[in-house]
Amino acid sequence: MTTSNDLLELSPVIPVVVLDDAAHAVPLAQALLRGGVRVIELTLRTPAALPAIERIAAEVPDIVLGAGTVTAPEHAEQALKAGASFLVTPGSTDRVLDAVEDTGLPFLPGAATVSEAMKLAERGLTALKFFPAEAAGGADYLKSVGGPLPGLRFCPTGGITPQTAPKYLALPNVGCVGGSWLTPKDALAAGDWARIESLAKAAASL
Repeated sequence: MTTSNDLLELSPVIPVVVLDDAAHAVPLAQALLRGGVRVIELTLRTPAALPAIERIAAEVPDIVLGAGTVTAPEHAEQALKAGASFLVTPGSTDRVLDAVEDTGLPFLPGAATVSEAMKLAERGLTALKFFPAEAAGGADYLKSVGGPLPGLRFCPTGGITPQTAPKYLALPNVGCVGGSWLTPKDALAAGDWARIESLAKAAASL
């Protein structure tokens, strides 16, 4: 069983994906796997998201499949039923946290401030998402957080690029970063799986 802390060790980069067409889900997941990235976070931002999760769960069992942008209690149950194996929240309200915990799945709860991170730590949660990373202070902010909160580790997400990712990954309290650059909208629209495989290879070697 994967734990929340294990999620931070699966890949230097977790692809954060917005899919408009569920038919792209399986070839996308296969391209990421060929590139050496064995995890994907599909965001619940489009109507295609849940059907896409169902398809990947059924046809690409080798990839660790997450559902992101869990912002309401019902999202947690929907993602579990669709076949997600972990959940990610951009922020952390009590109702959403309770619903996510009730699924029994590992998850990365979102925090942007020291107080939010401390509140999550009080619940025994030590693997967190830092969002929106660049807008909320970037790698320098996370480095500062490591002093008073050394027991917490983060997956920073939001505005990170291949150029800025190494600065985050060099921090002792960062396990991985979330990145949308692995699955560009134009590559998805064109079905350019070779390009996505190439981006995944580069990300896996960070």
